[in-house]
Amino acid sequence: MSDDLTPDEVEIEASRAPLLDHLIELRRRLIVCVAALIVGFGVCFAFADQIYTFLLQPFVKAGALIAAQKAGLKHGPFDLIEVMVGLKDVPSLNQHMLQLIFTAPLEFFFTKMKMAGFGALVLTFPILAWQLYAFVAPGLYKKERKAFLPFLAASPVLFVMGGAMVYYLMLPFVMWFSLSQQVTTETVNVALVPKVSDYLTLVTTLLLGFGLCFQLPVVLSLAGLAGLVSSKMLREGRRYAIVAVFVVAAIFTPPDPISQLMLAIPICLLYEVSIWCVWLIERRRKRDEAGTDIVPV
Repeated sequence: MSDDLTPDEVEIEASRAPLLDHLIELRRRLIVCVAALIVGFGVCFAFADQIYTFLLQPFVKAGALIAAQKAGLKHGPFDLIEVMVGLKDVPSLNQHMLQLIFTAPLEFFFTKMKMAGFGALVLTFPILAWQLYAFVAPGLYKKERKAFLPFLAASPVLFVMGGAMVYYLMLPFVMWFSLSQQVTTETVNVALVPKVSDYLTLVTTLLLGFGLCFQLPVVLSLAGLAGLVSSKMLREGRRYAIVAVFVVAAIFTPPDPISQLMLAIPICLLYEVSIWCVWLIERRRKRDEAGTDIVPV
């Protein structure tokens, strides 16, 4: 019977193992994942103050621009973007003009623990993804393994791109907009004094929202590889996808139209990239099946 099998099927048959061996392999992979998370958590917690200070920079620079505006200098959100990317110097800011508070004795400690856990997950994602791939790879055909690797590499890159957009565009604008709502008169002072936990929640929510939404090309390309979607289906459903993108943007972003557009527009562009990726997958599949190059019309 083995003579009737294709080389890929022979390779998979050779990789078969008893259930106990699979469980032992799964346990080994899980131990590696847990160990990586523990090490990542320890590293992130050791540098928790520095990491939190780094995450505060959009807030600090937005506050500096607001202070410059109150001093009579003309600064707006576009100047804030130039400051964040290093094209302009940060306006001077009085010491302790911006403050964050915590209202419970251990609130900042638990905030740092949450931040360390989130940082460990992000830091060790390549290890976790590789362990998952290494566990399922023996059950895949050789072509499937080769096709899966580019997506494994693209996923963290896209997540970092989403995180960079949050740090350099979205978060500074959100904090600038929030600080611009402050009211100061001779008798009233309405100031923004966020809690350390609330600020971290905002940062992690935006990072996760943008990072996951930027995985759209990977998800749709894998669906196209599995034959679940086609480029024609994606093109015909473009209008519905755009509506869905704006709904998701409204959920993950603060309730202002500019923030929603800052997420929705890149996701719409990534949707177009996904259509192109699925079309390339279909083109390659047709070429492999026909054994000849196919020139698209």
